[in-house]
Order: sequence, then C-alpha cells, then structure tokens
Amino acid sequence: MRNFNTEGICNRRKHYMVDPSAKITRIIEKYIRPGKYFSLNRGRQFGKTTTLGLLAERLHEEFYCLQISFEGEDGMFESEQHLAAGLVDMIERELRLEHVSSELIDSWRRPINEEKPLRDLGSRITELNRECDRKIVLMIDETDRASDNRMMLRFLGMLREKYLQRERGRDFNFHSVILCGVYDIKNLRMKSRPDEEHRYNSPWNIAAEFDEDLSFSPTEIEEMLCTYECDHHTGMDIRAVSELIYDYTSGYPVLVSGICKRLDENIAGTAAFPDMSAAWTAEGIAEAVKIIEHTRAPLFEDMVKQIEDYPELKEVLKSILFEGNAITFNAYNKSLNLAKMFDYIKSVDGRVAVSNRIFEVVLYDYFLSEEKLDNVTKRTDIVVDYHGRQFLIETKIWYGSEYNEEGEEQLCGYLERLNLKKGYLLTFSFNKNKETGVKEFTKGEKTLWEITV
Repeated sequence: MRNFNTEGICNRRKHYMVDPSAKITRIIEKYIRPGKYFSLNRGRQFGKTTTLGLLAERLHEEFYCLQISFEGEDGMFESEQHLAAGLVDMIERELRLEHVSSELIDSWRRPINEEKPLRDLGSRITELNRECDRKIVLMIDETDRASDNRMMLRFLGMLREKYLQRERGRDFNFHSVILCGVYDIKNLRMKSRPDEEHRYNSPWNIAAEFDEDLSFSPTEIEEMLCTYECDHHTGMDIRAVSELIYDYTSGYPVLVSGICKRLDENIAGTAAFPDMSAAWTAEGIAEAVKIIEHTRAPLFEDMVKQIEDYPELKEVLKSILFEGNAITFNAYNKSLNLAKMFDYIKSVDGRVAVSNRIFEVVLYDYFLSEEKLDNVTKRTDIVVDYHGRQFLIETKIWYGSEYNEEGEEQLCGYLERLNLKKGYLLTFSFNKNKETGVKEFTKGEKTLWEITV
C-alpha cells in the first residue's frame, strides 16, 4: 500500500505523488533537447532530486544520463587533483550503469595527469562526447555542498569554456548540464562567507533561465488525492480539500505531502477524528497544519539557520510580516534575491509576500518568541491566523483606567506593525462593581473592540 512521503526521493510505486508528466515534458523540450545548460535551484525539500530522477527515467531511451551528487563529498574540493579524480570516479560509475562501451570506459578511467588535472579532465570530456554513440546529459545534485568554492568555480569555468567552444563547432561537450541545489551558483561564495562582500560574477553565465514552476497546483493536488481516494474511499470532497491544502501551502511540495501524511497516519483514528471521513475535512486539515507548525522539522530548522546566518534576510522577512510594507520585488536587491532563492517569499502582482501561510505562522512564532525574550511587554498575547486573515487580541487584567489606556496604546502599536486597522482588547475584571460588555471605539486611525468580562 502506498503512503505519503516527506523524506528523501519519491517513488511512484511506493508513494502518492503529483503526476509530474507535463512538467517533465516541458523541461525536456524547452531545456534538454535543445542542449541548454541550466540551474535547478529551489528551497529545501522542494522535490529537486525527485525531479532529476524523473527526468533521467524519461531520457534514458535517447540519452545517456549521468547522475552524480556532491553530497558528502567535501574532500573532493581540497584541490584540483582531488576534484578531477573524484569526478572521474563518479562518472565512471554512471557510465557503467548506462552500459557505455567498455572501450570508452577504459579510456575514461585512465590515471589522471597530476600536473594539469582539470585540463586532463576536459580532454576526457571531449573524447567521451566525441566517441559516444548517444548524447550525454550530466546532472549534478547538491552543487551547493562544495566546501571550497574556488575548486567548484574552476570546474564550472572549464565547462563554460567547453560549452562556448562547442557552440563555435570547435569542441565536444555534454549535450546538457543541470546543476541542482538550493543556492544559485552565483551565491555559492555567499554561502561560504555570509559576512563578506557578496559578488555575483559567475562562470555559469551561459546558463538558460529556468522558470518552470515546481510547486503543486490545486489541480495537481486534486489528481493525487483522486488516486488516494480510490484506495481508501474516505468520501472526502476532493476538490475542496485540495484547494484548502493549497491555500495553506501555496503548493510547497513537502508541506502538501506533510498535511496529507498527517491526515492519513496521525489524525484519522483519534478521538476528535475517529475515522478517515472525519479526518479529510477542513477541521482535520487545520489540525494537521497545527501539528506541522509546532513540529521541529528539518525544513523549519534550516529556515531558522538561514535567518540567523543572514541578518539582511531576517530584516526583510520581519519587515514584510510586522510592518506591512508593500515591497516591490526586484531581482537585483540582495536581500530579496536571497529570500527568493530560499523560497521564503514570492512575488504577488509585483509585490513581495511570504511564500505560504505555514511559513508565515512559523516565522511569526519565531520572531515573536525572540521579542518576548527581549522584553515581555513589547508583544501581543494572541495572533490568530484564520483563512488568510489575521486578528490581534490583547488580554489584560483590570488594574485601573490608566493601565487600561496603556493596553489600548500597546494594541494600536501592534496593529500598526502588522498593518491592520482593527484589534481586540479582552479585559478580565474582578471588581464587584465592574461594567461588563462590548464596546467599539476609535483610537487614532485604529478601530478597537473592548470586551470586558
């Protein structure tokens, strides 16, 4: 029986998956068949490695697909010799898996020239692509794992030069090269030393702009749930459930799968949701989202790490969330480009917004917890996020009118920071002669509702 997967690569035989056929076809026809080099950069757990695997499956009949990864290979980047020798070993393994002729493999695996290792590697690449009976696609996963980016940049510079020579008819090179990772190649130096001046000169300026959307659309989620429903017969409203899941996640793949996984494995069968029919509802989805938001997940841990590593990223996210600034997205703005690279923000009608509602809540909680530790009196008690709207509720105990006015001022300050017009002040009074009830009034440009109990 298949399940929903949130760890590692997805397998259609084991996991419920969005049908990737149309996207894979577009990538092949737009980028690979024309022989383009490009970078596939998306946030953590965005399905990048799964996409590479699916591409390879489709390409095998026409191309040789060499799939290598730099994960766990930090030692390769200690020197040109280590890098060239490591790449020779990795590619040899892939050539054998692709059943390339033994003559070509023997030629490829000869000892590396220790004096000029990268030049030797370039000559082997020329020979391999000239003599091979099929065009070769090179896929490199986890490109941002390179610990010494100078070696990585030299390797990319060599590939760029061979690409340019190929286009002039003066060399043979891989038909298409795909670099996959979170960091864009031009930001590798930023990854290594975030406190230094960031330079964007890149040896990968030959790359085509990759603009294929890898997030899941409501229709794609719906198709996946149709398959699930055929197996489990929950009676869910598939379209409504799909749209609600999308509303929370904006199609971020691991969040979509995470909600579905919790509905299937954790929520159904509990006291509040005794069966599948009860779980696959708006209430069940809200409960799954709540669990995700309060789970210490690798995706959120990485988010916190990036926020702390890059102060400019932290400031731009706090500005969006707390100040309500209408920021116009500009790809040349360093902070915005960084946030976009991690998929923490998106552009909506040219304006910047946090990528999805789950990220919003996780970031709110993190920033507010920091603020509470700094100064307890500078935060509101309750922030309610419900169906895309936010409600601020300040709770106070009645200690007199002067203290109550301070609460009103404080609430207005919170509203201003979140760019909201209306707020709620819940006051608990233990006076025998208290006046309970609800009243509405304005304070400056803000409308306040005060509820006294």
